[in-house]
Order: sequence, then structure tokens, then C-alpha cells
Amino acid sequence: MSELLLLLVIGGGALIETVSHRVQLAARERALAPPTPAEQRSTRKQTPVAAAKTPRGRTVVMVLNGNGRTGAAASAASRVRHRGYRVGTVGNASTNDFARSLVMYKPGFAGEARRLAKDLRVKQVGPLDGIRARELGSAQLVFILGV
Repeated sequence: MSELLLLLVIGGGALIETVSHRVQLAARERALAPPTPAEQRSTRKQTPVAAAKTPRGRTVVMVLNGNGRTGAAASAASRVRHRGYRVGTVGNASTNDFARSLVMYKPGFAGEARRLAKDLRVKQVGPLDGIRARELGSAQLVFILGV
């Protein structure tokens, strides 16, 4: 009887050791496995919309009126200031037929442009188009107010 009891204890110990080893292997495999599409989507939602590099107070924005209405650039500049950005130049765009408002950026400032667009609820963001970087002066972003 004691031999049978001894065999059961030894067999139970070996079984526990095998199960714990398999659990450890499964945990390592899960850690090394690529994330599933559902996990990728959930991590994407947790990341911020704009990977901005500089604080809002150090980002200079040029505000241009592209809709032809009097005083529109000044009111847009006050909205930009209210969000914490510095306003450089306020003026009129070369044409007054912009269908939508847009934010343009100097190379390397895409993150700040996306953040400004999110703050102002502007859907169109892109690199400088039709404006030379040297025309911006100290501004890194351009906010053109559309219709």
C-alpha cells in the first residue's frame, strides 16, 4: 500500500511539473506572436490622433482668409489663439474660392498640423501647396479659412 501511495505522489508531482511547463511555453508563445487584427485596432484607437513634437504655445500659425468675407481671418485667428497656438501673420489668401478650410504644414510639422486640424475641426490637412516655405516666415502651419 505504501508503494502505491509513493507512486501516486511521484506521478502527481511529475504531472504538475509538466502542466506548469506547458503553461509557461504557451505564455511565451503568446508574448512573441504578432497581434491579432482586433488587438491592432484597439491599440490604434488608444494612440493620440496627432503625434505632435512641440507644445501648442511654441507652434506659430499663419491664418489666411480664403472665403472673401470681411473680418473672417481675424475671427479665425482668435479661435486659433484660444486653442493655445501663437498666431504669426493674419491676412487674405491669394484667391477667395476655397471650398473648405484646410491646414497646411512645413516639412516635419505634420503632427502639429493634424493636432491643429483636430482642435479646429478641420478635415483637410496637407503639405504646403502653392505657398513657399520661405513665405511663411516663422510660422510652421497655415490655416486657410474656406467657405
